[in-house]
Amino acid sequence: MVSRVLSLTSGRVAAAVLALIALLALLGPWLAPHDPLAQSTATLAGPSGSHWLGTDHLGRDVLSRLLAGSRVSVLGSLEVALVALAVGVIPGILSVHLGRVFEWLTLRIADTLVALPFLLFAVAVIALLGNGITQAMLVTGALISPLFYRVARAATLTVARSPYVEAAIVSGASVGWIVRRHVWAKVLPPIAVALAQTIGVGFVIVSSLTFLGIGVQPPAPTWGGLLASDLGYLTYQPWAPLAPALLIMATVWAANLLADAIRDVTGEAGRALIDDRKARAAGTGPAATATAGGA
Repeated sequence: MVSRVLSLTSGRVAAAVLALIALLALLGPWLAPHDPLAQSTATLAGPSGSHWLGTDHLGRDVLSRLLAGSRVSVLGSLEVALVALAVGVIPGILSVHLGRVFEWLTLRIADTLVALPFLLFAVAVIALLGNGITQAMLVTGALISPLFYRVARAATLTVARSPYVEAAIVSGASVGWIVRRHVWAKVLPPIAVALAQTIGVGFVIVSSLTFLGIGVQPPAPTWGGLLASDLGYLTYQPWAPLAPALLIMATVWAANLLADAIRDVTGEAGRALIDDRKARAAGTGPAATATAGGA
């Protein structure tokens, strides 16, 4: 699947942008030219050689705070996606194989989670458990998990009606063996699409929570927190919110572009597209054959 996604221009662009964001999260705190928490008298200064993106209202270097805050934003979005994946996929697959009671119970839980406003519910849980990004992301991931539950369940239902799965059940194969041997390969592509989309959604959620000051307390830098603090000084620095806003937008756009690329290369249509491109590159496709015949 990876090679097929990277064969598309959109897949390569999305992978490059996400790889750059991942490098910022990994190396950002060490690449920061200044201490992101250090204050100075040069408040609200414009871009210069020593401060490429200027300084904020407390004289802190904006570029250093952006680089240092990238880790929290990226790790938070990944935590949301992975929690939603773990909580949603396994019950979604097993709901098809473990009987009507388990199916009814998991469907009702999924419907309940969908009905809850995740942002307000996350705020309520944080008020009970303490203000921390981990608590916020765990709750948010659990509330998004019905997306994975329904995707995994729908994909499993299409496989469960296949003759080879029915033959395996009749022959006495266990549920675990059927899932590993027949179900997982069919469920993986739509789950990969949902995972890429959820990373983008998680990034928006992390940015929204930190924008409101939830999960990470100032002065710890986050992209959402920088965006919130910059909005208060638009009179002096109208360009200040552009950097964190563009980083958030680029990350979400790349995640959605990756989801579209995965969707394009999976399934029968995706395989036909890739095979046609390979045939054209080798000069044996329908277009090449028609050209040769006309010549």
